[in-house]
Amino acid sequence: MTSPALILPAAMADGSALNVGLALGAAAAYLVSAAATQRLHDRARRAAVLLAWLLHGAVLLVGLLGSAPRFGFAPALSVTAWLVAAVYAVESHVYPQLETRWTLAILGAASVLLALAFPGTALHANASAWLPLHWALGIASYGLFGTAVVHAWFMTRAEERIRLAIDPHSGLPLLTLERLTFRFVGAGFLLLSATLLVGVVFGEHLYGHGVAWKWDHKTVFSLLSWLTFAVLLVGRARFGWRGRRAVRVLYTGAGLLFLAYVGSRFVIEVILGRPA
Repeated sequence: MTSPALILPAAMADGSALNVGLALGAAAAYLVSAAATQRLHDRARRAAVLLAWLLHGAVLLVGLLGSAPRFGFAPALSVTAWLVAAVYAVESHVYPQLETRWTLAILGAASVLLALAFPGTALHANASAWLPLHWALGIASYGLFGTAVVHAWFMTRAEERIRLAIDPHSGLPLLTLERLTFRFVGAGFLLLSATLLVGVVFGEHLYGHGVAWKWDHKTVFSLLSWLTFAVLLVGRARFGWRGRRAVRVLYTGAGLLFLAYVGSRFVIEVILGRPA
């Protein structure tokens, strides 16, 4: 197994100075916005978060569209965190009660630095033209389900505050959080279904001639997560699932989806130390 202490210098050596500078700048902006949550004026705090988000997006563009594009488990997490931050930023304007959370800034900084340390493997020049679509759909579903998980966590916190009678009127109403959570679950389910459909229809283009469907850990966990989310949506529509039961099923499906790509690539890239 390759030591993480050896991976970080190698990853930074492989990356361009621009990529390293953007990543460190994005992480610093995230950390400043998190550390100064109570000290900065609301406008200054939002400006710091916006700067971090823009730098984060620039890091992703350089990594995926640069002269030597790479991808792996850490960039996938980084893209997911960036998408969650984007959705949350839009929502904070629609729902001003949904205050910017320092935890999201910490997660953003951590994902940027993790992707800098583990940039993934180089993309093949002869990859299928359908592969970007397959990845885009999959990563977008990661982002939507990640946003749903964040909202479910907010919903659980709101339930606890109501139960303990701790300022129950702060933040978004519980029913609004619940409605938003399941909207993101539904949208994520549609994109995950499209991802699996592209994998089935264009399997030979993605995996090679004669391989219509590739049975591996990623496929198995993706199907299990799809079934879990399908059960959740049916349970909600047919039996009115809500509260802790629905959140537990959501967390289970998100965990399986996390293992599908990020988990399997982490084992291959870090634990086994070989290209995917």
